[in-house]
Amino acid sequence: MQAKHLIGRTLAALSLSIGLATLSAPARADVSVGYSDWPGWVAWQVAIDKGWLKEAGIKAKFEWFDYSASMEAFAAGKVDAVLMTNGDALVTGSAGGKSVIIMPTDYSNGNDMIIAKPGIKSLKELKGKKVAVESGLVEHLLLLNGLKKAGMKESDVILVNAKTNEMPQVLASGDISAVGAWQPIAGQAMKGVPGSRPVLTSADEPGLIYDVLAVNPASAKKNKAEWLKLMKVWDRVVAYITDPKTQPDAVKIMAARSGVSPQEYLPYLKGTKLLSLAEGKKVFAKAAGFKSIYGSTKVADDFNVANGVYGAAQSVDSYIDASFINAN
Repeated sequence: MQAKHLIGRTLAALSLSIGLATLSAPARADVSVGYSDWPGWVAWQVAIDKGWLKEAGIKAKFEWFDYSASMEAFAAGKVDAVLMTNGDALVTGSAGGKSVIIMPTDYSNGNDMIIAKPGIKSLKELKGKKVAVESGLVEHLLLLNGLKKAGMKESDVILVNAKTNEMPQVLASGDISAVGAWQPIAGQAMKGVPGSRPVLTSADEPGLIYDVLAVNPASAKKNKAEWLKLMKVWDRVVAYITDPKTQPDAVKIMAARSGVSPQEYLPYLKGTKLLSLAEGKKVFAKAAGFKSIYGSTKVADDFNVANGVYGAAQSVDSYIDASFINAN
């Protein structure tokens, strides 16, 4: 399973070679969406395979990418929308690929984690010890938030910068006490060091990482009716995946898209909280804190600026359009 997120997952992979790409919507009658390998986005495969888009009268094309490539394609105007994290929408927009978030698909509910070596049972026990995270990525943000809640500061641990995909080897090394990683890399790290365990996960702070449908502003305006119909299909997808009677079929479809067995895929789905439109409306209520897309995105913006992801703070409100989800 490919990893996703910058404040989400893949700042290093994205490399921000986006430049000042055109912001006009691609000239086509239908709408197109770039999607990649994360449960909240692979979920759309259910609608694709079941023919629900056609049933709803939607001429939508979903194009499969690696995560960073999906954002680059969006910024270059090759797709009308992209599925990414709320924090990544800011990163992509800061480089010229502006979008408007019209709905959340999910939030990370345990797939992101800080994993400690055997014998370490809490964040407080990491005081004075080396913790490896990829600087500026979501596990860095997760760690800082967790330390704050534990009454600690970043300086209470010794941060070591390392690539996320190398965390299994890093955790196995002698002087590192904990690492930050997301699934499936997190699982690989724990398998490589028997007895290691998470001392913090994204389930401890729901809403730290929202995954969203972000649309080119021109397409959002021109094709609003199409996007509204697509959102209604999303509700059908969520219901099919969460219903115990139909979940096995949904997992089979999603696992096939990701190239793994249903048995391998199910734990990743369980670490993702899919959001129905009704739940999404609550998330789109403007408020501070992680229960609101506004509050969560403001935290991501502050983190991005503090860690040099981009220079100037972004206007969070300009990235969020609640009119779509409130119309459903």
